[in-house]
Amino acid sequence: MTGQSTDHRRATAERNIDAILDAADRLLERRAQASISAVAAEAGLSRVTVYSHFPNLDALFEAVVERAVKRTIALFDEAEPERGSPLEALERLTALGWQEFDRHRARVHSALQQLSPAALTRAHQVAATRLHDLVERGRGDGTFRTDLPADWLVTSWLALIHAAAEDVHAGRTAAGDAHALLNATIRDLFLARGHM
Repeated sequence: MTGQSTDHRRATAERNIDAILDAADRLLERRAQASISAVAAEAGLSRVTVYSHFPNLDALFEAVVERAVKRTIALFDEAEPERGSPLEALERLTALGWQEFDRHRARVHSALQQLSPAALTRAHQVAATRLHDLVERGRGDGTFRTDLPADWLVTSWLALIHAAAEDVHAGRTAAGDAHALLNATIRDLFLARGHM
């Protein structure tokens, strides 16, 4: 097999994977019944093609969430979490994390309901690692509290981001208020007592 044939097959496979994930995103956004058949029809591909890339619906949903997390990480990188004070960096990450999750809330929420706890942990691992690094930087310079485990602060941040989006969606909180409430809550949770 020539290198050109291999490159063509790889490019076709990558296009198919993108089409499958885009189709799953659209179905989740509409909260439509997602199945391998529905995803294949939405993508304009055969079920065999979908199964060749994703052995089951769980693997497909995990890939959808992983892609959303990767996009969020790209935004996190834009926020330059290593720049400025840990609190300023945390507030930038909160603003971006909140906006990104709110933008994709419907599809991510639907996918999250389908994932096992282990798959959910893997999907969020990259974002959690980035935030954990920032928490440790803030704890090192005395900005962030050390009386709670760093992992708990990371878990709490992720939970609060999700909760804020859900509250807005349920109509309990106005979208314009959610970011300010989120910042106040996270600031209170993270800051060391001398920084309050």
